[in-house]
Amino acid sequence: MTGQTMLPQTILDDEQGRLAALRDLDVLDSEPEDAFEHVVSLVRAVLNVPMAAVTLIDADRQWFKARSGIGVAETPRNVSFCTHAIQQTAPFLISDARLDARFADNPFVTDDPNVRSYAGIPLLTPEGYNVGVLCAIDDKVRDFNEAEVALLGNFARIVMNELELRRIAERDQLTGALTRRGFLDKARQEMDRFRRYGRPSCLVLIDLDHFKQVNDAHGHPAGDAVLREMAATVVGATRPVDSLGRLGGEEFAVLLPETEAAEALVAVERFRVTLAQHDIAVPGGSTIRVTASFGIAPLSDSIATVEDWIAAADGPLYAAKRGGRNRCELLH
Repeated sequence: MTGQTMLPQTILDDEQGRLAALRDLDVLDSEPEDAFEHVVSLVRAVLNVPMAAVTLIDADRQWFKARSGIGVAETPRNVSFCTHAIQQTAPFLISDARLDARFADNPFVTDDPNVRSYAGIPLLTPEGYNVGVLCAIDDKVRDFNEAEVALLGNFARIVMNELELRRIAERDQLTGALTRRGFLDKARQEMDRFRRYGRPSCLVLIDLDHFKQVNDAHGHPAGDAVLREMAATVVGATRPVDSLGRLGGEEFAVLLPETEAAEALVAVERFRVTLAQHDIAVPGGSTIRVTASFGIAPLSDSIATVEDWIAAADGPLYAAKRGGRNRCELLH
């Protein structure tokens, strides 16, 4: 199609990198949000289509962050039009899916919702990965004109801006850890996966020992340095799938997906030792060492909410503190 500009620096041959960029957005399986719902409603109205969606392409599924006129929350990736769209650096346009060999037998074409035409704009991260698509779908044959495609492109940029703002807003500015809100959202997603697939997961509460003494003896800039280094040390000892959150003050939490209780205890003991042996530079040129207490709670059927999960980890955390601090305790 003439008049289209190619999106620069798009990486199309690194699926692992693309999935990592998607994970970094921390948006899969999150609750509906007005900003994205508003965009798909506008797309439907402005382009006069019965269906529109913000879709994210996971390893084996497409998941709709927002959808209008579409009755399902996700579909297998292998029947997704948007899977083809993320392999493009330009808008992906289909005027009659029945005449396209890639889609003629697609169940969404042959059956409800009877897709005929499709326009998809890849959602391009600043790192150059197409993590998903903003798409407009019609049940009538049509050619999307250049003005319509340009409008859809503008809406796609709004979606990516919102995703980036969402990510920034969920990060603690001092430590780079997830904010309390961001961590709770992540924990809810993990609980949903546990209910769906029954996979193990553990939540770890971390409380710095005698942190008030650090502030009193060395000043608040030193306290900030300790919090930053503690977060960096834990992140350096965790896996990419793990998530660190700052719940408030000197209290942090870590999510360990796909981790049994015994494995979590080994990992957390590694965190404890690494932190205790780490020299932290503080303003004035000196270094100090700090320790932390850790409480671990495996996810179970008896835990109904994120608040319950945190409360479950509180018990072993306080046991660690009562036991002399600089300890790891596991919920039994």
